[in-house]
Amino acid sequence: MEKWARIKYTPNLPLGENGERVTASQKHIELSCEAACEGMVLLKNDRNVLPIRKGTRVALFGKGVFDYVKGGGGSGDVTVPYIRNLYEGLSQYTSDISIYDKSVRFYQEYVADQYRLGIAPGMIKEPALPEDILADAAAYADTAIIAISRFSGEGWDRKVAGVDREIKCEAKDLVEQGNKIFDHGDFYLTNAEKKMVKMVKENFSSVIVVMNVGGVVDTTWFKKDDQISSVLMAWQGGIEGGLAAARILLGKVNPSGKLSDTFAARLEDYPSTEGFHEDDDYVDYTEDIYVGYRYFETIPGAKEKVNYPFGYGLSYTTFLLEDYKAEPFVASAADEVGKSDSDLADAIVASVTVTNIGKIPGKEVVQLYYSAPQGKLGKPAKVLGGYAKTRLLQPGESQRVTIALYMEDMASYDDLGKVKKAAWLLEKGEYHFFLGTSVRDTRLLDYTYELSKNIIVEQVSNKLVPTSLPKRMLADGTYEELPQTEPVDTYATIFPRPKNWKETIEHDVLKTPVVRPQDRFQLFLPPKEGDPKKFIEVAECKVTLEDFIAQLSNEQLASLLGGQPNVGMANTFGYGNLPEVGVPNAQTCDGPAGVRIAPEVGVVTTAFPCSTLLACTWNEDICYEVGVAGGEEAKECNFGAWLTPAVNIHRSPLCGRNFEYYSEDPFLAGKQAAAMVRGIQSNNIIATPKHFALNNKESNRKGSDSRASERAIREIYLKAFEIIVKEQSPGASCLQYNIVNGQRSSESHDLLTGILRDEWGFEGVVVSDWWGFGEHYKEVLAGNDIKMGCGYTEQLLEAIDKKALKRKDLEKRQSESSRCFSNSTKLKAA
Repeated sequence: MEKWARIKYTPNLPLGENGERVTASQKHIELSCEAACEGMVLLKNDRNVLPIRKGTRVALFGKGVFDYVKGGGGSGDVTVPYIRNLYEGLSQYTSDISIYDKSVRFYQEYVADQYRLGIAPGMIKEPALPEDILADAAAYADTAIIAISRFSGEGWDRKVAGVDREIKCEAKDLVEQGNKIFDHGDFYLTNAEKKMVKMVKENFSSVIVVMNVGGVVDTTWFKKDDQISSVLMAWQGGIEGGLAAARILLGKVNPSGKLSDTFAARLEDYPSTEGFHEDDDYVDYTEDIYVGYRYFETIPGAKEKVNYPFGYGLSYTTFLLEDYKAEPFVASAADEVGKSDSDLADAIVASVTVTNIGKIPGKEVVQLYYSAPQGKLGKPAKVLGGYAKTRLLQPGESQRVTIALYMEDMASYDDLGKVKKAAWLLEKGEYHFFLGTSVRDTRLLDYTYELSKNIIVEQVSNKLVPTSLPKRMLADGTYEELPQTEPVDTYATIFPRPKNWKETIEHDVLKTPVVRPQDRFQLFLPPKEGDPKKFIEVAECKVTLEDFIAQLSNEQLASLLGGQPNVGMANTFGYGNLPEVGVPNAQTCDGPAGVRIAPEVGVVTTAFPCSTLLACTWNEDICYEVGVAGGEEAKECNFGAWLTPAVNIHRSPLCGRNFEYYSEDPFLAGKQAAAMVRGIQSNNIIATPKHFALNNKESNRKGSDSRASERAIREIYLKAFEIIVKEQSPGASCLQYNIVNGQRSSESHDLLTGILRDEWGFEGVVVSDWWGFGEHYKEVLAGNDIKMGCGYTEQLLEAIDKKALKRKDLEKRQSESSRCFSNSTKLKAA
């Protein structure tokens, strides 16, 4: 009853020990800092300049020293009690180092002035560095630290040089500000930043760079420069990102992060760059399954374009990997139930001994890759199949690391019928396995898995088939033409549209229902004879869900299929809100970096590191702990659902929302996010993986068509969601705005019912993204349970009158959401 009572009274009561709040508590803030330390990646450390030795005098340069970006904008933003920048982090250790003060004051005053003008963090122009300050700093110190920061956010994509046309987006002020600052696009240094870096290099023998960014940026300027000694990819580290970076720079923490993306030499080296801003109305995913390292490790000539490979990251200590082993593993008979083919071995178990042969404690990440035969389908040269992070190993200490890979997880999808149409299959031939510490630093294991025939792992049916994608890339770098079909008119509707309907945001038309304050007190009134059945009786198994729904009128059912008004501290609306039958208005909250509450409410929460950083921890335990902590804050602030994690793929560095997402690799993204879901739901808070699916571009996000092959969709863009659904049974799934192969995702029966529910067994509630362009009645038919931020009750009732909908369609959608809410106290826990 605790959950229900909290919904009834909407309190903000402390849940911590001794009556203390958990929201933005010191414990959670320390966890945020710990997670940030775990995911920051040391890219370069020539001459072992890092860690900075005790007694060193340092000078700080770059507006990023104070212009610290804790995370991206939009749903990923968080209202926090404070933010600790790099200078403030280093200032905690003045007993270890001395900091030159004049450059500090210069940047502090400059950044403060820019903030007062209303310029967003990360969007401030680099100021000209006064020569007298530089000369004085060089006389004071021989070690310089340069900080570079970047910002991006929801509703707009990163700037790229050479695109002069106006791009449709929802944050024109930020785009215009970026146009003023970034001479070559924000992937590269600005001219002002280049000048500052050049001046610093000319005056200091040791130069350290700290990158405070949310996504992939140019690394060529420091990789090939011997004058830059060390580089820390600090990402966007949340509330304590500056302190976390300081701890690593000073050796208080040994870095153990590994890249979750490939860092190429140039933006143009990513195949997705070409065509990203070609048109606002569509994006062709012509690189197909060759995304990230799958491209750079496979396509001829692409390897040489990589500066830092996927999985790469340095440490202050040295690890020795030895005694590599690999062997087949056959599960027990109980585990074999449901296997699709008796000829399919269950798994390979790979293991290696990791020893810290250095002088300080540290952690290492062991990564297992596999290589499948090219066959008729074509495959990437390597694919991540498993990983494990060691515990903190003391000097001389060893740990045996074991990783299992199920053979069926190596299956490829045949969309065109080259082997067996619409089937997940393993092609005959040899499968090889590699174990190491990055996609490049691996050893071929002495075990080969050989198939003498093709094995069908799962037979499904074609879904989300493209109609307008002209071609796709093959493993040799050439392209094959794809069949073109006549697109279906998915914009057809039984209702008249305004002439400018594509430009009309629905919440300008739809009216959010008003909550009567006194209705809240009807939720838990004792039932009287003749009263309607109450929802709490369903949760208590006194009334069947079918009987409860059967008593509802069409109007009541239609109302429940739309989002409900904000109450309490919410700003992203609620689910439910039918008090006459005891259905509460359970509130939702953003977002991927922490519980987002509007500043005017006066409640601050913990800002955790951006999801890209969390992916770079390669540590499911830390993601689980962040999920637990965030779930506790959501619960204490009386939210029923947390709209996280966001698990779209880093297809292109240009996506403005990559900071919310984990990786270019769906397996890594899925496993890390699944751990977070497990943590969230241990609090009986509904986790909501989003944005389902192919949300890889923010420009014109409500009207852009993502055109991809069915194989790429299934193997790359849906795989992380599939892992989460099958491993952690999330209570909800949030859709995306865009169109997929000509059909709006919220209206796609293939996506919502065919794949999500029928193939994967999803049993939660599906919600649209807020204020999308989908027709509500078509969303109901497709399998969308709740239209957010509010529904269109009148349209649903009219659709029933026009025979476009049946009452049973509404009942089906309501049964999905009611089952989710009534079972919310039984969600998977730790």
